Parts: sequence; structure tokens; C-alpha cells
Amino acid sequence: MIARGGGLTYTGGYAPVREDTVVLDLRRLDRIVEIAPDDMYVTVEAGVTWKQLHAALAPHGLRLPCYGTFSGAGATVGGGLSNGALFFGTARFGTVADALLGLEVVLADGSVLATGQGALAAGRRPFYRTFGPDLAGLFVHDAGVFGVKTAATFRLIQVSAAQAYASFAFAGAAGAIGALSAVARADLAEEAYAFDPETTRRHLADVDIGAALRALAAVARGQGGVLKGLRESARVALAGRGSLPIDAYSIHLVCAGRSDAAVAADLDACRAVALQHGGVELPDSIPKVVRAQPFPPLDDVVGAEGERWAALNAKIAHSDAPGFVAAAEALLASHSADMEHHGIRVSRLMIAVSNHAFSYEPVLHWRDAWLPGHRRAMSPGKLARLHEPAQDPAVRALVHEIRRQLVDLFAAHGAASNQIGKTYPYLSVLRPESRALLEGLKRQLDPGGTLNPGALELSAG
Repeated sequence: MIARGGGLTYTGGYAPVREDTVVLDLRRLDRIVEIAPDDMYVTVEAGVTWKQLHAALAPHGLRLPCYGTFSGAGATVGGGLSNGALFFGTARFGTVADALLGLEVVLADGSVLATGQGALAAGRRPFYRTFGPDLAGLFVHDAGVFGVKTAATFRLIQVSAAQAYASFAFAGAAGAIGALSAVARADLAEEAYAFDPETTRRHLADVDIGAALRALAAVARGQGGVLKGLRESARVALAGRGSLPIDAYSIHLVCAGRSDAAVAADLDACRAVALQHGGVELPDSIPKVVRAQPFPPLDDVVGAEGERWAALNAKIAHSDAPGFVAAAEALLASHSADMEHHGIRVSRLMIAVSNHAFSYEPVLHWRDAWLPGHRRAMSPGKLARLHEPAQDPAVRALVHEIRRQLVDLFAAHGAASNQIGKTYPYLSVLRPESRALLEGLKRQLDPGGTLNPGALELSAG
């Protein structure tokens, strides 16, 4: 039995490994149960999407600290907690799990478990997580192997009164990596991420001027007057194209705080960091557009020309980032001739996760027949506009082999991943004592091995 949320995992999280499997689609568990502004928490069912939750909180002037993923229009709360959702707000606040206060979980025997303050017989409000052992933590990033999450409570913060944005170009990866880590360590931004040269150019080229102006209406409302806002929106929409050095890496930052003065100080500090690492300031089109429309339609499940893509990610310490990224890039370079022959390209996304972790995400892009999930997610307009590529087993096999080698490299470096699923090793890379505890928990909570067999490398039955 496997729980499924939005169906957007790329690590086989809900893919059955046995024919006698029931998949539980939880998307109809979509109620906002309680918004408690006085106590600064929200309780929602597990099938609520990050976009739905963000929209429900907005009229109250509230949000989650980390409030979801790029795919938040379809990705659900339950899936995000099972797989480590992050991005919006992550540079300051970590992952969505870091804002978790409590869970409701259905165990394999059908009993319903509450964690946090909700576990108390006399508990009235689920406002606190760690009274006693942190039981909620057992079910976070577990790929659903310990229980089926049906509801979650998160802490809230007030929406920032002021925001500012910045983008910087660097002559190579080293400067971008150094600046990204320095910004993270100093807690200067809510979002801090880096693109490789091709990704940067594509993001600038893909900006639809009309769509950008519409999306940036929110920016206009927050810029201290309609005329000032319209000027700012137009500048954002028109800036950037053709202004980027040809082989530049770029980082993109969102600063936020209680006042314009506080945010301006953070932004000045970001500029100083970028300058110290050889950065040159760019128009801030990319972070501003991404922040203005955080949960776009799911059309990007395939690329602009119908190509498929699959991502991997590794979380490492900031001091390990330069050497780790160099090792991963050397592995990719060893396949460059075959990749060019088969039309495989690689993009890279690097993200600051709070002040203590660095995320490296290589994404492989290739032309191949679509999966059913691609067709379900795309809008009718994009489906009509694109021509589905033909089956290409050879290119698919090469993609799988490159991914396998990257996963092995990540494991050899002791890297973490926010989506383990059935792609990354977990049980096999643990120390013996930790492995014994994990297996013991599985036997206690799911003695029949019923829940998502194969995930985390736990028994496939």
C-alpha cells in the first residue's frame, strides 16, 4: 500500500515494486482545517497543495516560513513532508519540515497517531512539537514507509513588510558557489540560488513580457504607489535579455524584512559579498518574476521543445561544496562525448538551505517519449503545441547510467538528499546502530512490510 500526493516525485517514491499494490490517492484530503492567527499555526489535510495553502493564508497576512516548491501548484503537503520539500523561503528558514509542529498519521494497523502537542489526551491546540521525544520527526522524509500522513500543523510567520531583489553574474562556478555560501552563512536572504550559464540564459530568454507584467502586478502593489510600481514592473520585464556575459554563472537573491531600511541593509551586504567573490550586478528580473508568481502551472514537467528531464540533488556542508561540485562536474564531463551524440544536456541549480547546507542539483534533459504523468500535468495548450518525441531506449539507458553514477558519487561523499524514494541508497549507507534502529522502527510500526515497500531500501516483501 503506497500513499500518493501530487504524483510529481522523480525518485520513484510512489512507484509500486510489487503487482499486489494499492495506491492511495490522497488529493481529496484537501481541507484547510484551521488557521489560528492568534497562536500562529495552521492545520491542513495532507492533500492540500502548497499553492492552496499559501493562498488561504494570504488574506491573514501570514505564510509558512518555507512555503513550498516550484511545483507547488500540484505538489501536496503530505508528499512534501515525505520527501523534503523546499525552495521558497529556504535560504533563511530551511525546508517545510522545519516549520512542522505536528502530524496525524494512519499506521499500518489502521490506528491513528497524533504527534506533538496534539498527542496529549488533554491537548487543546497543536501549537508545539517537542514536548517529549520528537515523534513527528520519525515521519518526516520517510517516503511514507512508517505511516500515511493525513494532516499536518505548521507554524506561521507574518508576511514581510518589505522585499528587495538582486542578481549577480560570476565568471565561473567558484565565485557563484562562494558567494551563495557567504550569503547563506550571514542570513541575508530568504531565497538564494544559483544557475549555470545555460540555465541563466534560458530563464531570461523564456520571460514572456506580457506574462511578466501580469505576474508582477503583485510587485507593483508593493512598490509604494501605482506609478512607481508600473515603472518597476516594466523595468523588470524588459531588463536582462542580452545583458548577461556568455559563460557566466549567476546567483539570485530575495531579501525580506520588517522595513525598507532593514532590507536595504541586507541588500547592501549581499552586494558586498558578491563583489568580494568577483560578482557583477545584473538586472533582478529572475528572482523578482519567480517571487511574484511562485506556483506557475505544471507545464514545465517537459521542456519548451517537449524534452523530458530528471533531477538529482545532494545536500552538503558549505565548506565541502567547491570540491564536491568539482567531482560531480568531472563525472559529467567524462560522459560529454556520449551526451553530445545523444542530445543530452545538463542544467544545474544550487540552493542555500538555511545557513548550514548547500544543495547541488544537476538536471539531465533529453528527447524521449513522455510518461502518462507528463500528459496529465501539461495544460491543453502546451499539449497541442508540442510534438511528443519518439521512444529512444538508447538515450534513456544512458541517462539512467549517468544518474546511477551520480547517486553513487553522492553516497561516497556522505551527501544527503531531500527526495530519497527508491532512487537513493539509505539503509545501506547507515552506520550499523542507526540501521538497526530504523529496521526496528519499521518492524514496530509496519510488521508486515505493507507500507511503500522498497522505499528507503526497506523490505520489498
